[in-house]
Amino acid sequence: MAKISTTDLDIFPLALGGNVFGWTADEPQSFSVLDAYAAAGGNFIDTADMYSEWGPGNSGGESETIIGRWMKARGNRDGMIIATKVGKLSRLSGLSAKTIQVAVEHSLERLQTDRIDLYYAHADDPQTPLEETLGAFDALVRDGKVRYIAASNYSASRLAEALEVSKRHGFARYVALQPHYNLMERDEFEGALAEVVRREALSVIPYFALAKGFLTGKYRPGGPEVKSARAEGARAYLDERGLRVLAALDEIAAAHHTTQAAVALAWLLAQPTVVAPIASARNTAQLAEILPFVELRLTQEELDKLTTASAHNP
Repeated sequence: MAKISTTDLDIFPLALGGNVFGWTADEPQSFSVLDAYAAAGGNFIDTADMYSEWGPGNSGGESETIIGRWMKARGNRDGMIIATKVGKLSRLSGLSAKTIQVAVEHSLERLQTDRIDLYYAHADDPQTPLEETLGAFDALVRDGKVRYIAASNYSASRLAEALEVSKRHGFARYVALQPHYNLMERDEFEGALAEVVRREALSVIPYFALAKGFLTGKYRPGGPEVKSARAEGARAYLDERGLRVLAALDEIAAAHHTTQAAVALAWLLAQPTVVAPIASARNTAQLAEILPFVELRLTQEELDKLTTASAHNP
């Protein structure tokens, strides 16, 4: 377990991604995954109001609804740390005060709870003044509807500016950042964004931690076809660099008698400021491939090998 920044949120090292619930995993499948995750000691579930709006026949809120039903059925809300997001649902987009006020009530209703533990700005909204957005978030914290706030998909400059606005006005401040970050996607986070996070003592909770499934090792040149909604995105990594990463994952996974996915997640968790990668599973078999990383400790040599393999110019 690790704490998020200066909060009292004590989280499991794997944040279970809820983006597949109500999309590639129906409600019974989702319940099975959630049960298995909780049985393994998991307590940190990541979702958003827009999940999974993109699915056929969906309108958004499906993931939150399933999670809410599961917590009610299991009576375990107090044992779970629930993170959800606002700003990217098509009918409630952006981060105006009004949007946030309406969206949070809908999320609370779907989740069947009276508070959200970690509430993210799902993406920066340059059209709305940061004072307005952060003032609205601050009001939710003061009302007890949200415990802590966080940011996702912010640039270094906007994240720094948002933190300064909170400091100037005495508003609740972002305690975490959710960036797109994994072995195959390092450039966006490493550098200026990582420096702001380090300087401001934020925690990092990366999404797409397995590069849309590529880092599970299932996608190989000439390999069997993988039936997945994300297969096309995963295959995009099958270049010279991707093959170097797969080779390193194969070698290290074999040495530890574990999965490539576990090794990839262990590398991510070992990076400065990262407290819990987000990974999703549409069934318990997929969850079983990623859970071993929680106990996996890579040597410095193994970490360096992965870092070198995933560099653009090794």
